[in-house]
Amino acid sequence: MNRTLAMTETLHAYLMQVGVRESDIARRLREETAQHRLAKMQIAPEQGQIMSLLAKLIGAKRTIEIGVFTGYSALVMAQALPEDGEIVACDVSDTFTDIAHRYWTEAGVASRIRLHLQPAQITLDALLAAGEHGRFDMAFIDADKPGYAAYYESCLQLIRQGGLILLDNMFLNGRVAQAPALDETPGIDAIRRLNAFLQQDERIDYSLLPIGDGLTVCRKR
Repeated sequence: MNRTLAMTETLHAYLMQVGVRESDIARRLREETAQHRLAKMQIAPEQGQIMSLLAKLIGAKRTIEIGVFTGYSALVMAQALPEDGEIVACDVSDTFTDIAHRYWTEAGVASRIRLHLQPAQITLDALLAAGEHGRFDMAFIDADKPGYAAYYESCLQLIRQGGLILLDNMFLNGRVAQAPALDETPGIDAIRRLNAFLQQDERIDYSLLPIGDGLTVCRKR
């Protein structure tokens, strides 16, 4: 049976050498974030590349990002959008997003990113209340895991037919494939349940990609 090749350190180095195009400013942001105690929250550069490629393939202009951290994913996505593009970015930490702002400004894309510092569901509910149904092209969910299912349902209403929802950390470092444990966090069970749900959700076409910590790509039918 054919299966995805295991990513060794040598193979990953080769991937970074020949398989990733990364702007200098994105690289510097990634390297600064790597020194942070929560660096594991940073998406992989190869993941950022496929996200930006998907945005270009569908001609994305308006996107949603739930979970900003230090801004790498928003940066690479903003660089992929047209000059009049827009990202509605949701986070609760000005400590992390202050770093993001520095790089967004230096890259000249800060005007494309509308940051909301409040719980993401409040922002999503406000967009829906304002009649924004079907007016976004793409959404990226990378925040608190127990909230994923609700974020997904809101984003499914907000994106257009043929639009994409991307969900990060769908492997949770392999823990979702392990038998439930008494001491596991609520987030593990939440993602395990969501993975099973998405497989059966007839409203979307989807694929769970073994990239980074597991990236699910959903296309709204």
